[in-house]
Amino acid sequence: MKLLRNVKEYANVSDYAISYLKMRKAIGFLGLALPLILIAGSFVPGGIKTIQPSISEYYDTYMRDIFVGILCAVALFLFSYRGFNVMDNAAANFAAFFALGVAFFPTSSEKEFVHYIHLISAALFFITLSLISIFLFTLTTKGGKAAGNKLIRNRIYRSCGYIMFGSILIMFVYVMFLEEHLVQLENYKPIFVLESIALFAFGTSWLIKGRTLWAD
Repeated sequence: MKLLRNVKEYANVSDYAISYLKMRKAIGFLGLALPLILIAGSFVPGGIKTIQPSISEYYDTYMRDIFVGILCAVALFLFSYRGFNVMDNAAANFAAFFALGVAFFPTSSEKEFVHYIHLISAALFFITLSLISIFLFTLTTKGGKAAGNKLIRNRIYRSCGYIMFGSILIMFVYVMFLEEHLVQLENYKPIFVLESIALFAFGTSWLIKGRTLWAD
């Protein structure tokens, strides 16, 4: 009986572990897919022939519902996510809250405060995700030391975190100090490119956390 009970307990733990791995993968795939889905959807059924200046500006296109829907899905997964400690859970909840801020406070609003809420939410969303990748995903068991595949994963987590943070920093510098003087860059959609890079880094980090590659 004791053996059977242990087997059942192990099966329950395994089910939970598999569910969380799937959730991490889902978050990762949504992050990777968002820019590609918006471009493809606006080009084909939407009839838009150019990439928008930023991902947020797809809110005012045929892809509004998809944009909001994917952000809400990411927020739902992040709210549902449970890490290994209180800080892990809190960080995921904050990221989910900021994702909803991006979704429901569009930059195109005539009210200036809505525009600022959107920008602040977007910045804090990526900053929170970068901190999760750098400081939380890299944690090991108490007293443990990263080795083997965990060491490889940690390098990827940190790289993705730095890429997200760097993308936000470059966007801030560009918008605040360079945009007026580098008008010719507008044709290359620098904000969209930097946002996409940050989203790809976000998606990659969570896919790796879901044991897509370099699993133990």
